[in-house]
Amino acid sequence: MGGDDRRHAVILAGGKGTRLRPFTTTLPKPLVPIGGESPILEIVLRQLSHHGFQSATLAIGHMGEIIHAYVGDGGRWGLKVDYTIEEEPLGTMGPVIAVLERLPEHFLVMNGDILTDLDYGTLLDAESASNAPITVATYHRDVHVDFGVLELEGNQIVSFTEKPMLEYRVSMGVYALARTTLGRYTAGEALGFDELMLDLLARGESPVSYPFDGYWLDIGRPEDYDRANADWPDTRQILLPPG
Repeated sequence: MGGDDRRHAVILAGGKGTRLRPFTTTLPKPLVPIGGESPILEIVLRQLSHHGFQSATLAIGHMGEIIHAYVGDGGRWGLKVDYTIEEEPLGTMGPVIAVLERLPEHFLVMNGDILTDLDYGTLLDAESASNAPITVATYHRDVHVDFGVLELEGNQIVSFTEKPMLEYRVSMGVYALARTTLGRYTAGEALGFDELMLDLLARGESPVSYPFDGYWLDIGRPEDYDRANADWPDTRQILLPPG
């Protein structure tokens, strides 16, 4: 399969979405509608098709039959969609390892509950052109600490900062990988993104950051869902490709 250069994405859609209850009581989180119009997962599939992806694998578990019934074979979005079923939670990368043999040399892995105008095709191209084991889409976050922060040496206070602002780059939940990166891991065993990153760093195989500063929202909590709906009149045009 080394010559298989098709654009393929593995979408993680098997979680229970417990933090988003009561919205996920009767619907799996990826099918929760945004702006009363389009489910999150449909937005993602339309974006992938728009950015030149030909196929996708949906990793489903909780209420997976509803997702399967809604998405079908993906033909209405110009995609060829297949499925892998998580009988038990396998972490972020475990479901990918389960289908590794049918993936192209480079592919995308992403959470099925994020809204972003990231160009998925450009991210995948960046990974394909590099020697990195994994390229992680990252986003700038400021964290305001509402307390005075002390630095200690033993019991001695050696510095003090009043209500500092900490700056980080965080993972967006979108990754581009080389198939060889996951080839050493065992199918059927759980493997989280955190475990993969720590293992790669310990081996001296450095992951690469793909900085992004457009729109990004991880819909994990009710307040995130409220924000997504409030943003929709302004974000619809950038998030929802025509067609």
